[in-house]
Amino acid sequence: MRDAVRHTIADAATGPAAGSAADHLATAWQAAYGRSPDPVRAYSESIKAVESAAHAVIQPNHPKATLGTMLGELKGARHKFTFAIPAGSGDPIAPAESLMRVLWDGQTSRHGGQTPTSPETLEAARASVHLAATLVQWFASGAVTRLP
Repeated sequence: MRDAVRHTIADAATGPAAGSAADHLATAWQAAYGRSPDPVRAYSESIKAVESAAHAVIQPNHPKATLGTMLGELKGARHKFTFAIPAGSGDPIAPAESLMRVLWDGQTSRHGGQTPTSPETLEAARASVHLAATLVQWFASGAVTRLP
């Protein structure tokens, strides 16, 4: 798995459309698996990696795009996107959207509110890094694309 993530980081670093995805994914990996794990940072960096990789595909004209705004874009314009693996459901963007939604919904410490926030666990942080690595690879490699 480590080698696959390293390969994804290297690929994202060479693809100009992936922005800073490689740096964020590398930082997320280190924060999740390094000597002094920092689960909150690992999760946050995972989201930033996906935002960076997906930005040019999903919301190229939105300078302040976030994972949340991208999910909104997918919800309203799913017909504009495709995925390299044909979907039997007829909804080709569903696999990417589903992983993005899990990542977005799972970050409980993003904002304050009326209820207490809980920092992400190490298990959740490590899972987020693997979700992010998959999504970064899909976006950086062209497996998820915007239709003309």
